[in-house]
Amino acid sequence: MKRYTKTLLLSIGMLLTTSTVQATEAKDIKSFTLDNGMKIMVLEDSSIPNANMYLFWKVGSRNEVPGITGISHFFEHMMFNGSEKYGPKMFDRTMEAAGGANNAYTTENLTVYTDWFPANAVETIFDLEADRIENLDINPDMVESERGVVASERLTGLENSNWRTLQEELKGSAFRAHPYSWSVIGHESDIAAWQLDDLVQYHKTYYAPNNAVVVIAGDVKLDNIKRLADKYLAPIPAQAPPREVKTVEPEQKGERRVYVKKSSVSTANVMLGYHVPATSNADYYALDLLSTILATGNSSRMYQALVDKQTALEVETYMPMSFDPNLFYVMGVASPGVSAAALEKGMIAEINRISTQGVTLKELEKAKNIKLMNFYRSMETINGKANTIGTYELFFGSYDKLFNAPEDYNKVTVADIQRVAKTYLKRSNRTVAVLASKEETDK
Repeated sequence: MKRYTKTLLLSIGMLLTTSTVQATEAKDIKSFTLDNGMKIMVLEDSSIPNANMYLFWKVGSRNEVPGITGISHFFEHMMFNGSEKYGPKMFDRTMEAAGGANNAYTTENLTVYTDWFPANAVETIFDLEADRIENLDINPDMVESERGVVASERLTGLENSNWRTLQEELKGSAFRAHPYSWSVIGHESDIAAWQLDDLVQYHKTYYAPNNAVVVIAGDVKLDNIKRLADKYLAPIPAQAPPREVKTVEPEQKGERRVYVKKSSVSTANVMLGYHVPATSNADYYALDLLSTILATGNSSRMYQALVDKQTALEVETYMPMSFDPNLFYVMGVASPGVSAAALEKGMIAEINRISTQGVTLKELEKAKNIKLMNFYRSMETINGKANTIGTYELFFGSYDKLFNAPEDYNKVTVADIQRVAKTYLKRSNRTVAVLASKEETDK
């Protein structure tokens, strides 16, 4: 098996940067802020005659309160359902007629809208986005229609995804104070109870231009983007800044446990959630590499210890990017005949082994190689560049920190991996959720 050295890692990065990617440097990204507070970042890249626009709205489930949970995700639906100039279904139809496409997603921290289009359609995209930002049609009939869609999405999502079912229960136990305690899709009773005034005020507050970061990458020119921004986006008035999320989750001082019964489950599922710092914390890179070492690929710790030995059918880890301290997730699906207790014991044993014995340099270098390859691949396309620029701007405090990411991964040591495992992945900081068709007895 090859040994991955730092020299090889840097060579991979240099090769990708110089040969397959139109090299991007911090100075290539230009930014300006409109008088209404909207920040716009532009990367001119003429590698293909296309462009994209990413609109990062700083609103997600963390900005909600009990009674209106899920409302951020609801707007992901509503933003496509008509405004003053472009009526119902016209947003998609107009964009598709111009050769474009779009998507959107909502997380605990952000709601993001993505537009991809031929470069010559850029003014149409500005017109479409400005209309739904300033003049979204929040009418009772459309609200009730989409309320039903979201309620159905919640139900089918929980029925079809063991991950979502477990995560919802685990979050509710792991977080006692912070709004990360509820799922992005919200509570069923809240979905049914949103009032029209709630929706109007939420849109006015969180879809204000001063609450957005816009990234445009592709075959565009900065001067033209400034002209279009002045024409379409600058006239939209700023609003009072949204309330800050001030709640700090208290330190967890003991293991918490959740059991979920689901008759359709053929084998047990186990999810562990450990409290970890926000993405902006210096330990992010070590934790991200630890996640890779634990469960990425057939040679990962948990795959070899659990899947190869037929204790688990699959294992995975997940650590969301986050404005506030969040959770490091580890999930396993038991093999037939394997109890939840046996699977949980095996998962925790591998985590504890890293805490007590550390990892090898070979393991760490392989994890770095995976992360760096993924990073450079993300910078190969205008879509990946726009997403990465916005991600670093919001979660790391500045877009220019993305250019330090390769070195930030490379400087993580085996001692750092053991330290973060010992610091965060410990029993007192852990919540355990078990999903099974029947509960195991204490016997």
